[in-house]
Amino acid sequence: MFSKIKKRDGRIVDFKESKITDAIFKAAQAVGGEDRELAVELTLEVLKMLKKKYNGDLFSVEDVQDMVEKVLIEAGHAKTAKAYILYRNQRTRIREAKSDLMDAVEEILAETSRENANISNSPSAKMLQIASAASKKYYLSRLIPEEFSRAHIRGDIHIHDLDFYGKTLTCVQIPLGDLLRNGFDNGHGYIRPPKRPSSATALAAIILQSCQNDMHGGQSFPFFDRDIAPYVEGASEEDTYQAMEALIYNLNSMHSRAGAQVPFSSLNIGTDTSEGGRKVIRNLLLAYEKGLGRGENPIFPNIIFRLKEGVNFNPGDPNYDLFQLAIRVAGRRMNPTFSFMDSSFNSPFKDQVSYMGCRTRVMSNIRGPEITERRGNLSFTTINLPRLGILAKGDLDEFFTMLDDVMDLAARQLYHRYQIQARLRVKDMPFLMGQHIYYGSENLQDDDPIEPAIQHGTLSIGFIGLAECLTALTGKHHGESLEAQNLGLSIVKHMRENVDKFLKEYNLNYSLLATPAEGLSGRFVAIDQKEYGIIPGVTDKEYYTNSFHIPVGFHISLYDKIALEGPYHKYCNGGHISYVELKSPPLKNTEAVETILKHMKASDMGYAGINYPIDFCTSCSHQGVINEDTCPVCGAGPIRRIRRITGYFSTVDRFNDAKKAELRDRIVHI
Repeated sequence: MFSKIKKRDGRIVDFKESKITDAIFKAAQAVGGEDRELAVELTLEVLKMLKKKYNGDLFSVEDVQDMVEKVLIEAGHAKTAKAYILYRNQRTRIREAKSDLMDAVEEILAETSRENANISNSPSAKMLQIASAASKKYYLSRLIPEEFSRAHIRGDIHIHDLDFYGKTLTCVQIPLGDLLRNGFDNGHGYIRPPKRPSSATALAAIILQSCQNDMHGGQSFPFFDRDIAPYVEGASEEDTYQAMEALIYNLNSMHSRAGAQVPFSSLNIGTDTSEGGRKVIRNLLLAYEKGLGRGENPIFPNIIFRLKEGVNFNPGDPNYDLFQLAIRVAGRRMNPTFSFMDSSFNSPFKDQVSYMGCRTRVMSNIRGPEITERRGNLSFTTINLPRLGILAKGDLDEFFTMLDDVMDLAARQLYHRYQIQARLRVKDMPFLMGQHIYYGSENLQDDDPIEPAIQHGTLSIGFIGLAECLTALTGKHHGESLEAQNLGLSIVKHMRENVDKFLKEYNLNYSLLATPAEGLSGRFVAIDQKEYGIIPGVTDKEYYTNSFHIPVGFHISLYDKIALEGPYHKYCNGGHISYVELKSPPLKNTEAVETILKHMKASDMGYAGINYPIDFCTSCSHQGVINEDTCPVCGAGPIRRIRRITGYFSTVDRFNDAKKAELRDRIVHI
């Protein structure tokens, strides 16, 4: 009856009616049918209707599928029709994924994605990003239930690290002391315990690299000063300094993840008052202050200086001199950042709370001991708060109803991912689980599933764009209006209450995360601009504001910004960070930095840092604020520009377009 048909890609091919019969029969089998003859009869009905409608004209595959659905429904085969429609939708998802994948590969071959600011443009990085793109399409079209997949694609939620959905976990606080004391095996033989500072820090770098190869997120030493202290006892200041300098050099040059990037590393220090611990802290800070070979600012590690009254926070405290050194280094290198052990939510755990550079915090544990070490985040998913504000149209009851619904969806999606992660085996993460780095993995064998270990990790629901959400709801953000600030706190508190409910419902460590917005800020707003147009104060920029932060372009004092953002930290138990923006490095004004940090503590912050421009001439090594494309000293260049993005450093050339737009909008806090 027919000889040709038009494919979706425009090709004209031979028409085969047997394909219609096969599709109908498969749909019938899906609901228990076994009569192929009936499928043949229904095929004839489809052919008759095609002839009647098109009368010899060319038609497409989509036209045929529409006609099959019509025939099945009119013939009274509703269950078969439903199965056919579901099958058709699934095939459409797979087909679209393949098409999108080819487009993504083409873009990656030109240049690697800048969603992760510290990924290089090397051949190995491109290969890994192509694999990443393929993994994302596979998970969205084949593995993740359509309800969650569609929510991600629509921009209701964002599933972070989607390419690793069923492969591994996010991050971990590494028990460095145990690994150094007992030795370890990274797959090529046993590494014995070190004896000297240089050996200890060399192995520390290898441990970070090996862990990162097993995971997709950052790696951290929660008690670096305590764990390295035994190896500097009796060593000279010079030997200790050389060991710390070598560690910094290694962490800025050694590659992980098949050469795609250097290890995303964080070191927590500051509260060890022993002679060895003080020596570690002092020399690490001095080596970081000196910089790399020509004075360049190190990108890694992110150093987090833990502050605590009675230990280092006030004059007379045993480590107060090291706090002063940390301030001096932060005034030149923008690192360290600072964590506050005396905040209302950290103080119950003494000085045991550690952070990771992007802002991650892991402490409470419904399934075991409340410790930082040997635990981490398993995965996290972010909610698009501005969209809910837009859709609510000022109706707060409607807003909170929608917020509850999308948080419930995110919790169910995270549980789906957890169930897949729990079935992974020890041998899938040979260093992380095989060397018993994760709590609960001690008695597991190679073929054992890892759930006994990962039940101690966290599942985080994050949020972005509180400022734009408040503007959509009230016309002002929390920097402009006390009413908006009170509503913002109510929203975030409500989210935390929901998360605590999920914790009990699923008996897993759900937590609330103030989402880092490196790649996501531009994705959400681009989708919302297309859907809702340009809304002043909401969708009129290229990015949404990071988590609960005051918009970066809003004129506000240091004092007020800190006071307004501080109260949000206690609700975000999965991670938080705040910054203030300075005009230039406060090299000679350590007292001002100390005053800022004391106000942060008084405002009940958990983790914070100071930002300012760091520009470096690659020709003459001059460092300062360089506003031109050439160096004011030597007249040459190029200029290497380092800025803090989310929690880590990166060079500006690796920022994505949304973060570049945010950088242009940033203004100094007076």
